[in-house]
Amino acid sequence: MQIKTLLNTVENFKSFVYKAVSFEVINGRKALVADIKPRVNAKPECSVCGKRASGYDTQPSRLYEYPPLWGFQVFFRYSPRRAACPVDGIHVERIPWSEGKEQMTTTYKVFLSRWAKRLSWKETAEIFKSSWDSVYRAVQFVVAYGLAHRDLENITEIGIDEIQVWSGHKYLTLVYQLDSHAKRLLWSGPERKAKTLLKFFMELGIERCLRIKFVCSDMWSPYLKVIAKKASQALNILDRFHIMKKFNEAIDQIRREEVKKLKDEGTDNVLEKSRWLLLKRPENLTEKQTVRLSQIVKINLSSIKAYLMREDFQRFWEYKYPAYADRFLENWITRTLKTNLEPMKKVAKMLRNHKQLILNWFKADGRLSSGTVEGFNLKAKLTMRKAYGYKSLECLQTALYHTLGNLPEPILTHRFCG
Repeated sequence: MQIKTLLNTVENFKSFVYKAVSFEVINGRKALVADIKPRVNAKPECSVCGKRASGYDTQPSRLYEYPPLWGFQVFFRYSPRRAACPVDGIHVERIPWSEGKEQMTTTYKVFLSRWAKRLSWKETAEIFKSSWDSVYRAVQFVVAYGLAHRDLENITEIGIDEIQVWSGHKYLTLVYQLDSHAKRLLWSGPERKAKTLLKFFMELGIERCLRIKFVCSDMWSPYLKVIAKKASQALNILDRFHIMKKFNEAIDQIRREEVKKLKDEGTDNVLEKSRWLLLKRPENLTEKQTVRLSQIVKINLSSIKAYLMREDFQRFWEYKYPAYADRFLENWITRTLKTNLEPMKKVAKMLRNHKQLILNWFKADGRLSSGTVEGFNLKAKLTMRKAYGYKSLECLQTALYHTLGNLPEPILTHRFCG
């Protein structure tokens, strides 16, 4: 089978033909070069309106990189014509295998972007003898296409969270769709301010916002205010993960203070290497950790009291009816506020301030959890580690949409990478 026949099978362009395929040295490396010519009497397309127009002149030949074959780089070589459009004037013609002045074919950009999901951008560039910037442009093209062609209808459940990016207190707000038929990253925006989340709802549109039934979020006040304003009909749920995270933070703070106190007093540090004993759920402890925990819970320590208070609160999630859960919650808060454990008292006050939103968890029958959101956040952090060399926030957002957005890709006649 001739290479021209193979190319005509996987990349057949209307109004263009492959004239010859030869080996040539391109940038110091042996490569396959396929010459493309327009068909006889085929007029060029205006790149603005897409209509056929008379040819004006021809520009010098250009090389367009294509997915490699048998370890060789492959290029299309073509001399673009300029079309004299009666409406839009003289412009370089529209060609089906690339856009504008881009030196990569659309097929090659999709090819690189698919590999960039599996490997780091740096590794993808090294394997295919390309550059990091070329991989970025490929991913950027596919993401832009996907965002323009994705379906934003039937969004009823969303999760809102933030992740820390780079060093310092720099954040990226992320909005995920959590519907059973579609779980994906919907939107991202810099910082974690009210105006950030407002921008998401504005871009989503009033009609789509009104279709949202459930919103899963943490207790960040700016988020809660925006959700109440822009999706007031939705049930805002503060779920188990975020709440229990506050408990663990309080226990860890008490433990650290108590360890310091024991060291200052010169007594035996029975809490040494006990952090994960107190933070992990009992069912997740190893056999050795379980034995150690059973020993230290007998000691009258503030850390142990806080631990037992958290385990007592776990009963809250076992209730079936909001009224009973409400009664238990109020009783637990009252008992906690009478203790001298300030971090736990802070948790109790937080629970009271957000009680209605917490009880929404029962109204939703526990069907919506930020576990999915946290799973996405872990993938987001992995993506940040994989794509070495992010140069801007826009670049980071592109990588996250590419990995987590479940975006549609340009339609090609052949898939070079599954």
